[in-house]
Amino acid sequence: MSGVVVVTDSTAYLPEGVAESSQVGVVPLHVVLGSRTGTEGAEVSPGDVASALAERRMQVSTSRPTPGELAAAYRASAASCIVSVHLSAALSGTYDAAVLAAADVEADGIEVRVVDSGTIAMGLGFAVLAAARAARDGGSTQEVEAAARKVAGATDVLFYVDTLEHLRRGGRIGAAAALVGTALAVKPLLHVTGGRIAPLEKVRTASKALARLEDLAVQRAGDGPVDVAVHHLAAADKASALAERLLVRMPGLDSVHVSEVGAVVGAHVGPGLLGVVVSRR
Repeated sequence: MSGVVVVTDSTAYLPEGVAESSQVGVVPLHVVLGSRTGTEGAEVSPGDVASALAERRMQVSTSRPTPGELAAAYRASAASCIVSVHLSAALSGTYDAAVLAAADVEADGIEVRVVDSGTIAMGLGFAVLAAARAARDGGSTQEVEAAARKVAGATDVLFYVDTLEHLRRGGRIGAAAALVGTALAVKPLLHVTGGRIAPLEKVRTASKALARLEDLAVQRAGDGPVDVAVHHLAAADKASALAERLLVRMPGLDSVHVSEVGAVVGAHVGPGLLGVVVSRR
């Protein structure tokens, strides 16, 4: 295959069919539900995770793809130049596994540039799509990599969760921050900054928190053209309603991608998640 091929992981949560139409390779992460382990999307669904967390009937955890799985995807692409764009290295070992896989396939004459997007979900997805467009337009490996980094740097991921407990258990947020949220009975708003999940604001009620999430997203979008995604876990009606309001309030927005997050992110945030990804063009 001539040209540059783009590879990512399953936490990009690209719209259905878009990975195939954009010729993006997707390597799944793994989800552990008690004694059962499966790949995100194909073998473990968001519903499986939401039910397990809500019922507290089994331990839920996640793990990165192995370097071997990533190397196999690189070789299967039949490309000599690959840009591999992944979720934040501060949140997962996927980036490190990709670096090891890149070194493994180098002997086969395959050049892989691994990009730490510093973000997740459609924050990662928009960066991947930008890379895919650059590759389709005949961009060099350096140009495709630069396109991914540029979009990732211009993207904000904001989200609301019912509780910080799942993030605390998974080690994605500090125990002190989780304790404060519990002690004050506040509803937390969070964001991805510096590649990590951090508290953004504390709001007293769920309704006020969701209203504030909407306001923050509108502020981050400004008046210019933007791409926006609304994510949720077991909160489809709220996500659709939020998307409709954003279409009205964001002058530079033509459409909103609404989707349920996959099992990996779901395992760490819990049911009730509502998030907005704003990518400024």
